[in-house]
Amino acid sequence: MPIRKDDEVQVFRGIHNNRDGKVVAVYRKKYVIHIDHVNRERNNGASVMLGISPSNVIITKLHLDPDRKRLLGRKNRANKQGEKFTAKEVEESAATELD
Repeated sequence: MPIRKDDEVQVFRGIHNNRDGKVVAVYRKKYVIHIDHVNRERNNGASVMLGISPSNVIITKLHLDPDRKRLLGRKNRANKQGEKFTAKEVEESAATELD
């Protein structure tokens, strides 16, 4: 699942592990995301957001806007069409073969 702004994530690797927060920005050019409450102070006292690699986070809560709901619905439909047999059909066919 691609990560988006306003998703809630938890960092599980690196120095900032076990911190959770909301994604403030997705910087696609540098392949990093910015999470609120994950920052450091510079020498002049300014607070700077730290870039975290998206592979080091777990999405805990999705921000579901209408476009994303539609996308998930399409993916779910595609997965169901790809299945040739349901689990129930497999069990029934196995039971008839054993008889």
